[in-house]
Amino acid sequence: MPLARSLSMTSLNGLPQWEDEDLPVEDLLLFEISWEVTNKVGGIYTVIQTKAKTTADEWGENYFLIGPYFEQNVKTQVEFCEPPNAAVKKAMDTMKSQGFQVSFGRWLIEGSPNVLLFDIGSASWNLDKWKGEFWEVSNIGIPFHDQEANDAVIFGSLTAWFLKELSCQFDDKPSIIAHFHEWQAGVGLILARSQKLPVATIFTTHATLLGRYLCAASIDFYNNLDQFDIDKEAGERQIYHRYCMERASVHCSHVFTTVSQITATEAEHMLKRIPDVVTPNGLNIKKFSAMHEFQNLHSMYKARIQEFIRGHFYGHLDFDLENTLFFFIAGRYEFSNKGADMFLEALSRLNFLLRVHKNDVTVIVFFIMPAKTNNFNVETLKGQAVRKQLWDTAQSVKEKFGKKLYNALLKGEIPDLNKILDRDDITIMKRAIYSTQRHCLPPVTTHNMIDDSNDPILNTIRRIGLFNNRTDRVKVILHPEFLSSTSPLLPLDYEEFVRGCHLGVFPSYYEPWGYTPAECTVMGIPSVTTNLSGFGCFMQEHVSDPAAYGIYIVDRRFRSPDESCNQLTQFLYGFCQQSRRQRIIQRNRTERLSDLLDWRYLGRYYMHARHLALSRTFPDKFEMEPNAPPKTEGFRYPRPSSVPPSPSVSQHSSPHHSEAEDEDEDERYDEDEEAERDRQNIKSPFSLGALPQGKKKQHGEYRN
Repeated sequence: MPLARSLSMTSLNGLPQWEDEDLPVEDLLLFEISWEVTNKVGGIYTVIQTKAKTTADEWGENYFLIGPYFEQNVKTQVEFCEPPNAAVKKAMDTMKSQGFQVSFGRWLIEGSPNVLLFDIGSASWNLDKWKGEFWEVSNIGIPFHDQEANDAVIFGSLTAWFLKELSCQFDDKPSIIAHFHEWQAGVGLILARSQKLPVATIFTTHATLLGRYLCAASIDFYNNLDQFDIDKEAGERQIYHRYCMERASVHCSHVFTTVSQITATEAEHMLKRIPDVVTPNGLNIKKFSAMHEFQNLHSMYKARIQEFIRGHFYGHLDFDLENTLFFFIAGRYEFSNKGADMFLEALSRLNFLLRVHKNDVTVIVFFIMPAKTNNFNVETLKGQAVRKQLWDTAQSVKEKFGKKLYNALLKGEIPDLNKILDRDDITIMKRAIYSTQRHCLPPVTTHNMIDDSNDPILNTIRRIGLFNNRTDRVKVILHPEFLSSTSPLLPLDYEEFVRGCHLGVFPSYYEPWGYTPAECTVMGIPSVTTNLSGFGCFMQEHVSDPAAYGIYIVDRRFRSPDESCNQLTQFLYGFCQQSRRQRIIQRNRTERLSDLLDWRYLGRYYMHARHLALSRTFPDKFEMEPNAPPKTEGFRYPRPSSVPPSPSVSQHSSPHHSEAEDEDEDERYDEDEEAERDRQNIKSPFSLGALPQGKKKQHGEYRN
């Protein structure tokens, strides 16, 4: 038996290294297959798009993405070119000679990875044949009316055919790693394994099919994971064939991964296999050269949101905008899964607390969740028009005032302020004031909803009575459309809007990862998440006191819904108690956590999955080193030694709390010292073993 190659996490450029050099590392090709390559459907697109640069840096021209060809996507995202690899070109030419359209190019994102795109429509005439072949190898029948499943069969069959044509050129040498994402790509994995292709396969589920369906049905999912009759539940929801495709993909793969520990537990019960590796989702982190640039961006975009508020609440603007906090929730309109139901109930309780304690803080909450609408609400548009008219009036009067003041000063006179404004100016200002009179409450939604009477958010608002009354300290605005910088109402992109807010609230019940709180974190905005989201579990594992760093984790797994709602209310109320200084300190800490979410660190879990797949597929040629599994030692933020510890416990215990005490607390806070201590708690993910002497560190090896 040949000597096994020893795989190490210290491999150069992300490619596995071993002692015997008769197989060059350059011969290894990595393919990632997903329905969302160049095709945005959901969160998987974000995973692949953001990870592409790190993976391309590691694998160079040996990295390829495979996805479906859609004309409208390709026009703006792909630059066509010839494949740099001769074997890939030959496999493509073979498929083209059979009448199938296969395109190759560069995906125009960071890293510019190679993409191979299959035209599903050009191959649809072969659907019945391929469904028959799939039945023969898996005994899974696909209904003719399920277009998505039929497309998955075509896509998977084309993928397996391509891998077969490619692997035939390598004389059974271990040359290909194929990483499949989600059940839509899983058919290719099943067919590749049934044909015994020499391909190391990895399958990643980002969320189980059945888990999402069950949670949407308001079932106590996580406390009954071992009680479900899986086949019965899938059959009742008419997704049994999809569930079988997903489960077969999981069990056929050499390595099975999920995106979080909570999803790993779910997959163990739903798909009957314990994941081999948990591969958390990351982001491309871009650090500002100036330390506090993100704080400046917060101030700038907060001012833009305040302008919208001035118009939306005209005639009812009896609260101080400088003492107003902006909270928001965003994502797919899944009322229960995304936690909008609990959030609204917590807002009702928060409103009560702020009114009872006569707190002068006002909270304005945005719901950014797309729903079916007719158009903008007339009253909302009128509010922005009134605001603009008032601004123009103020500018006109200011200009006349300025000229008169300027002329008087030139003459060496102090102007008579009682005469500097004439009667016309007073009349104009009175008319402007009268135009702000309003005989209705500010609207709770910015658009006309198509099914207003059955909308769950609006119905809950009616039940709890949050109608934006003057006496309410919590105001609600539903914006049932994705944000855009071209909107006549709130002309901000999503990223700009998030930077202008104070707190993102995402009390999700079903959230395999949770990109929304992660995006808040990298922008330095505190957020609320739960221990049922992958992001929340990840932060609990890596941060000793998440709340001190602006990550509030609601316990929705081991507490009753009412207890969880009370905990969320306390988080929100505690945040309202913070001083401006405390919020600034907390935003600094939150932004420092972005290093934890950088693909340069989290990419090591994908590296481990690939090495594990090679060692399992070709055990006589590859073996894992004992220290191969990624560890999180030294990858944990301690509780900050300075204040504020967390809003929930930073409230003044004594009514005699003095400003001097606040100053003492501020003196104990040293931003640079804290930042340096936090940086030392992030260790390079590729430093688990020593590099051989004389070897130079390559671009793929990231370090502090």
